[in-house]
Amino acid sequence: MRIDVVTIFPSFFDVLGVSLLGKAQGKGLLDIRVHDLREWTHDRHRTVDDTPYGGGAGMVMKPEPWGEALDAIAASAGASEAGPGPVLVFPSPAGEVFTQATARELAGESHLVFGCGRYEGIDERVFAYAATLGRVRLMSLGDYVLNGGEVASMAMIEAIGRLIPGVVGNPESLVEESHEEGLLEYPSYTKPASWRGQDVPPILLSGNHGAIAAWRHDQQVERTRMRRPDLLPDARD
Repeated sequence: MRIDVVTIFPSFFDVLGVSLLGKAQGKGLLDIRVHDLREWTHDRHRTVDDTPYGGGAGMVMKPEPWGEALDAIAASAGASEAGPGPVLVFPSPAGEVFTQATARELAGESHLVFGCGRYEGIDERVFAYAATLGRVRLMSLGDYVLNGGEVASMAMIEAIGRLIPGVVGNPESLVEESHEEGLLEYPSYTKPASWRGQDVPPILLSGNHGAIAAWRHDQQVERTRMRRPDLLPDARD
């Protein structure tokens, strides 16, 4: 999978070179390219923002640098060839909520482009233009506002990247995680069996795999009921 990131803070994404995603790039499973939006400005101050039409507080990111950046990425990826083009993801508190299901869906794509907005956001015309190059998705991590799209893009890239076959060493570890079946993950324990007056639940030491599976499912349901009751089927009806 190829992932392009457009940002005014490219060094923010240096962390992508470490841990599992760094190893995945070394193996050729991921091709992550980070671009500085200011490279597509043409004034001495490398200006990427201006005052909003209609008035209001804050600044809005100008469309010209974004248009040139997206054109350059599309050209380097051969977007003129047949196909739907990349998925262009713009983190936004006004977007659809990013979920584990979304991560799985996007992990099946061959090319993602993340556009990191700042200030009061990106000129709306950029999204319309981006839709001529591929499929646009405005995505939100939740009902809160961040200073920019970098943190959200990092979270989404990690959530998506780890689902690509070969990135996580043991693929079975991806199956029993929170949100994979609409439930939160069960609690985990390791050695020692007793630690500071707390013991591992005896069922996990029994060797009865059927009973362990049933206990873990019950724990998932109870944990979800306590912490995220909105995820349970009854809450969605």
